Amino acid sequence: MQAVKEKLQDMNAMRKVKAEAKAEEQAEKDLAKTRMDVAHEVRLAKEAEATMELHVARAGQKIEREAAKHEPMHPNATPNIVDPADHCVLAAENNTSLN
Repeated sequence: MQAVKEKLQDMNAMRKVKAEAKAEEQAEKDLAKTRMDVAHEVRLAKEAEATMELHVARAGQKIEREAAKHEPMHPNATPNIVDPADHCVLAAENNTSLN
């Protein structure tokens, strides 16, 4: 009878250890999945930032071309130069303020 009790206690102890190990493994899997999700979102954010910088640069180029079209024909006249960097900074500030 004593041997049966010990065997049942050992089986219960093993069941608890297995359950704890399985719970720990699941927690590690969840953490790994969360890290993968975070890495994915960071990648998407970096891609979006690169795309935004590309569009800002293109806008700056268009501003430069338009400004070049409207430069004064007289060399002594005061030029109305538009600095595309100012527009890039403003565009970046406007974009971040929308978030």
